[in-house]
Amino acid sequence: METGHNSGSGAIRVLGVDPGTMTTGFGMVAFSRNRLTLELSGAIRNKASSSPSEKLKHIHHELVKILRKHKPSEFAIESAFYGKNAQSALKLGQARGVLLLAAAEHSLPVAEYSPREIKKAVTGNGNATKEQIQFMIRSLLAIDERVMALDTSDALATAICHIHRLKSGGDQSSTSWKSFVAAHPERIIP
Repeated sequence: METGHNSGSGAIRVLGVDPGTMTTGFGMVAFSRNRLTLELSGAIRNKASSSPSEKLKHIHHELVKILRKHKPSEFAIESAFYGKNAQSALKLGQARGVLLLAAAEHSLPVAEYSPREIKKAVTGNGNATKEQIQFMIRSLLAIDERVMALDTSDALATAICHIHRLKSGGDQSSTSWKSFVAAHPERIIP
């Protein structure tokens, strides 16, 4: 499933990804004139019956199609999460690997953020629930759709987290978007 909008030219366009072997959420957000615009959102879904290698191939193939068609200027992904289940962590790492490979094949700058960083950037609370994140994403991007997968809202949150980081110049010493654009013109799509 893929839904899209078009924000026009001169915007920085960040593709956020929430990795998973069964479902990989994705969402692209544009930032221009101090405004966030939803450009694209959806999820890459795998069949439970597919082999692990088929799942990874499908994730890579679908993300490459998205990158070619929509041409983001930045790529943001949730960093590895280390839980109690080693098997789940291994599968997540494999999914992240093929996603990072696709971004590298398209020479995209890649940023990684912890789940806590993403939650804090979007909701102001590093311990927010997935439902709270989804509520804020709908508010920030004026999304009216009743049905949105949590993987998709998490991916959009990752993109917005990256935009916040870009606006601040990667640190807290610079909060001017104009100064960021002046320092990094190569990251802006004309």
